[in-house]
Amino acid sequence: MSAIRRDRRTLAAVVFAVLLAQVLLYPGVPDLVAAVGATTTLDASMWFLAAEFAAFVAFAGVWGAASDGVGRRAPLVVAGALGGAVGYVALAALPSALSLSFPAVLGLRVLQGATTIGAFSLAMTMLMDLDGGHGRNMGAAGIAIGLGTAIGAPLGGQLYGLGPLVPLYVAAGLLVCAGALALGLPDRAPGDGREGRVRRAIATLRARPALGVPYCFGFIDRFTAGFFALVGTVYFREAFGLDAAATGVMLGLFFAPFALLQYPFGVLSDRVGRTAPIVAGSAVYGLAVVGVGLAPTVPTAGAGMVAVGVIGALMAPATMALVSDLSPADGRGTAMAGFNVFGSLGFLAGIVVGGTVADEFGFFAAFLAAGALETAVALVSIPAFLRLDADGDRAAFG
Repeated sequence: MSAIRRDRRTLAAVVFAVLLAQVLLYPGVPDLVAAVGATTTLDASMWFLAAEFAAFVAFAGVWGAASDGVGRRAPLVVAGALGGAVGYVALAALPSALSLSFPAVLGLRVLQGATTIGAFSLAMTMLMDLDGGHGRNMGAAGIAIGLGTAIGAPLGGQLYGLGPLVPLYVAAGLLVCAGALALGLPDRAPGDGREGRVRRAIATLRARPALGVPYCFGFIDRFTAGFFALVGTVYFREAFGLDAAATGVMLGLFFAPFALLQYPFGVLSDRVGRTAPIVAGSAVYGLAVVGVGLAPTVPTAGAGMVAVGVIGALMAPATMALVSDLSPADGRGTAMAGFNVFGSLGFLAGIVVGGTVADEFGFFAAFLAAGALETAVALVSIPAFLRLDADGDRAAFG
């Protein structure tokens, strides 16, 4: 088990580095888009964030199917991380050097996202391949995701004080580190990569529609992150007059408990099953988001952000563990890619829906719409989840 623990920590470090790089950009994204040629704030920020997640949606399945097809994941993690590093450097250097238009900058952002998702999704899949309990492994992924976002928000705010492009260069360095960490990892992907394996894996997943349940909850979880990455950032700066550094701290109030509680909640889901954490969290998640928009002061808004983070931490590792529980061993890459596609769609929806509503109707309407959408998805998904539990799949529900 010592090798399993070591690899679990290393893979968690890879996930941490990728998420830290990603979130560094969020607190000052209005300043960043202005530095690379945008002429608006909310709209340009929305499209800059959305471009990356559109690439995540388009390419997560490609990376997952490729890893299932060849029976290897570690080399693809390295390739994705290094490609993402090149993408971040290109975003920092090329717009001014080549006088690129903002649409061309968005094209670079898509390329950066298309490579970065390979490192992220396949590192999580390698955690799925480990023994030791799916809740424990996904709890490690969850705490890495949460810590990356918790540290990334305030750290990114400080880096913006050095210059609007500095976070891009730091992000590139972090992805180089992620690729270096993945170099020595052993592959535990099942099977031998025979021709036709992808077709069998995808066919098996199509025969497991129950995976749609954790996918929906993954959508809810990432929707909130996307919403706060854009709408929360602009809201805190405009409603309370916060600068990039203080905005990073506010985002950190959500991401810190989201990080610190994921591993213990993941272990808890191994003991009590997935049902209680997911159902309990989803019941109040949307209300907590609306509460942040209703908060009249910075301290009360901060308390609301903490509450949203705790609820998210309760749900996230159980949801990811459920993907592991329900996916076939030789289709885990495709299964986790599907989860990340839905998660990226959620993040993208959080950005686009939140940004559009805020721009047209104001910030409170955006918070209300976000909370209502999350509650609606939960209400639709919970009956299917409970039916799945009632079918007696104890491997999935502890």
